[in-house]
Amino acid sequence: MTEHYWNQDPAAPAPPTWQQTPRAVPPQFGRPGSAAPPARNGSPGSPTPPAPVPSAAPAPTGTRHPAPAPQPSRPPGPRVRGRVRVLRHWRLLLAAVLPCLVLAGVGWWAWPGRPAPLPARLVAGTVQAELLTPDGVSRLAGVTLVQGPWSDEPHAPVTVSPANCAVAAGPATRSVYGREWTAFLSATYQDAGNSGAYTVNQVIGVFPDNAKAGAALRALATGLAGCPSSTRTDQAGRTTTWAYTAYPPTPAAVVWTATQNAGTGWACHHQARLKGAALVEVAVCAAGNGQPTASKLADALTGKVTA
Repeated sequence: MTEHYWNQDPAAPAPPTWQQTPRAVPPQFGRPGSAAPPARNGSPGSPTPPAPVPSAAPAPTGTRHPAPAPQPSRPPGPRVRGRVRVLRHWRLLLAAVLPCLVLAGVGWWAWPGRPAPLPARLVAGTVQAELLTPDGVSRLAGVTLVQGPWSDEPHAPVTVSPANCAVAAGPATRSVYGREWTAFLSATYQDAGNSGAYTVNQVIGVFPDNAKAGAALRALATGLAGCPSSTRTDQAGRTTTWAYTAYPPTPAAVVWTATQNAGTGWACHHQARLKGAALVEVAVCAAGNGQPTASKLADALTGKVTA
């Protein structure tokens, strides 16, 4: 009976998803050359005779030839120019990518991620210590589960049609637990592949006394009795319709199933138990019969609660 919310802030107003889950080439350089001097005493229009080529004088015997004059520097060859271009391109690429990497790192650091896991050192007598561990739930369910989102306060009531189905659509919200609780914890475990194919949720709400805890259980039973079905619209505008089947309640327990219409058998099996001044809930959402597993988990969780 949920819409999965793995990356949401636990304090966000949206309810936990388990409650109702639908499923360029440089110019060429030329060598310098000298132009022939104009002929003197030449008549206009007459061709200029070629300049005489002086004959080389024979080198004297026994003397060394003078060292050749240094040649002018040549422009860099194509290989050198290519390397220069590659280096320039790499510099431009680094100048463009480096700021993006810095911004991405800052955004990743500042982006809100999943809720922090429960503390490793749990103090006896607290709701965190009374919660079943992922390994313990996995053994009872027969499916490997990992820890997901959790919340230390009930979420706001859900918006659903008809409006009197807010309890059935959100049994772990303020529609049931109100604001008089003294300690609260809701934790969701999901299949190891994070596909949402199997979801388990546990809720522990501790009240100042037994009477207030019993009033919360009666509010849950009354809300379920007045809602045979409901339609929920999520933030993306998608609607899902659910049918609720509630079994006859007792003063200490309420059992019901929420089945998604046209959901290929997807359903959330719920159990709520009263233990002293605490109201505990367990929900198993899967495409199959999760009621036996929900019953075993409710027994185990209720046995741990000391309120």
